[in-house]
Amino acid sequence: MSSCKIAVRVTPGAKEDRLLGWEGEVLRLRLRAAAVEGKANSALIKFLAASLGLRQRDVTIAQGRASRRKLVAIAGLTATQTRRRLNNSIGE
Repeated sequence: MSSCKIAVRVTPGAKEDRLLGWEGEVLRLRLRAAAVEGKANSALIKFLAASLGLRQRDVTIAQGRASRRKLVAIAGLTATQTRRRLNNSIGE
């Protein structure tokens, strides 16, 4: 099975859930969820899974659970497939 990891920078407490785009190799996004009690982490997994067309269990936080910068593991897609799907979702 294919898999990859992507670096993500999350801004919690935003007005809307939104992919902002790539800053080099780091995906920037905003989430409505607050950064308390793991709510932003749960929202991140749910949002990325929906954006990628995957199940939530296929998206996990590999590093940075308490940080805005995270390393997210994606099961079932290569890095190229992941980037292509996310690029298609940016701005929607």
